[in-house]
Amino acid sequence: MTWQEIIEEQKEQEYFKKLKAFIDERYEQTTVYPPKNKIFNAFALCKYENLKVVILGQDPYHQPNQAQGLAFSTPKEIKNPPSMVNIFKEIESDLGHPSSCLDGDLTPWAKQGILLINAVLTVEDSKPQSHQNKGWEIFTDNIIQHISQHKEGIVFLLWGSSAIKKAKLIDATKHHILTAPHPSPLSAYRGFFGCKHFSMTNQILQQQKKEPIIW
Repeated sequence: MTWQEIIEEQKEQEYFKKLKAFIDERYEQTTVYPPKNKIFNAFALCKYENLKVVILGQDPYHQPNQAQGLAFSTPKEIKNPPSMVNIFKEIESDLGHPSSCLDGDLTPWAKQGILLINAVLTVEDSKPQSHQNKGWEIFTDNIIQHISQHKEGIVFLLWGSSAIKKAKLIDATKHHILTAPHPSPLSAYRGFFGCKHFSMTNQILQQQKKEPIIW
């Protein structure tokens, strides 16, 4: 099984055909992020057979040149957004050393087996959550359920209330679910700081005889 096969199955479903028609129209008529060829970037960079960790975001960054199809990640030449700054603060506090991705580009995480996926995969310029309830949530729910059913021992990092709601899609007897408030400045102080998800994830992976993540 590959991500491509799983995505192709979704594309044949009625909800996705409606979603695609909407998305194609919006890309033609206005500015939408990420670039169209990067919508499924999270799946391109994290091989299905290598999957160890899922980090679930909400929707892509909605300012120019930020979104690159990976949740929380930005191209290295872009200033780190506030949520990313807080993620790096927690990594340093938790692990005692800085992140390996301080430039904000989380591609190295993806290549180590982390699926960095947003619940909604597209957004219009300067209009956060503009593509909510168009079908992307069905797609990402189906992806999470597939992972839950067909994989074992995956670590799910669910940050913030919308991500935590997805826990009901995951078989907790087969997988590990770690939850915390969202790392945004609005909520990070409510428990994201101090959650120690990065060291906990590596402990779980090592217990499974898997390579820990170089965060």
